[in-house]
Amino acid sequence: MSDQPLTQDELSALAAFDTPTICNALEVVAPERRTQGFTTETMVCPFPDRKPMVGYARTGMIRAMEKPALDKAAMRKGRLDYYRYMADGDVPKIVVLQDLDSKKGFGCYWGEVNTAIHLGLGCDGLVTDGGVRDLDAVAPGFGILCGKVTPSHAWVHPVAFGNEVDIFGMVVRSNDLIHADRHGAVVIPHGVARDVAEAAELCGRREEPILAAARRSDFSIEKLEQALAAADEIH
Repeated sequence: MSDQPLTQDELSALAAFDTPTICNALEVVAPERRTQGFTTETMVCPFPDRKPMVGYARTGMIRAMEKPALDKAAMRKGRLDYYRYMADGDVPKIVVLQDLDSKKGFGCYWGEVNTAIHLGLGCDGLVTDGGVRDLDAVAPGFGILCGKVTPSHAWVHPVAFGNEVDIFGMVVRSNDLIHADRHGAVVIPHGVARDVAEAAELCGRREEPILAAARRSDFSIEKLEQALAAADEIH
């Protein structure tokens, strides 16, 4: 596949599936990634009914347990540079922010103000191992998948952006394609991204005979064996 970003129609096709189904599809089109590229810890999804997020990663790192050493002017410049990076590009974007503190979520970067700013800068949502607050006041429609819910800023501040990050085992680089919902998040490799929706549909078709058999009142080992054989014939 080319390095061109996916079209909105292609992104919408991926958003039609939940993240576990996308992981199933990646086992078909990128089997070498079966044990990598996805979050491996339980995460908090404050708005579980929101449709899956699909977009290109804008990465960064924060700290909150210690007061930053920079003066106010340097802090403001650094924060504006961070926001310029987040605003860059006209593709759908997902913020992927790693909390570097030993107590992740000690101080909260995300709430009413930052969700509004990032949504306004073209970011569709957030995946972080840190904290989120202001759940009744976050920007409407902004997707959130976080490590915890927590009340205070503490000394929270961004310390890096555009770099490689690790969110509960999911390693993400800037511009990686991300799929996330209430189950967790996964990186979709660009080389197979346009094949994933079709593979997800295939996975669903293969499950249909098994589920149909399992839900029958006369389900048995014999019928399971027949259903598994039927599933194997679906290509």
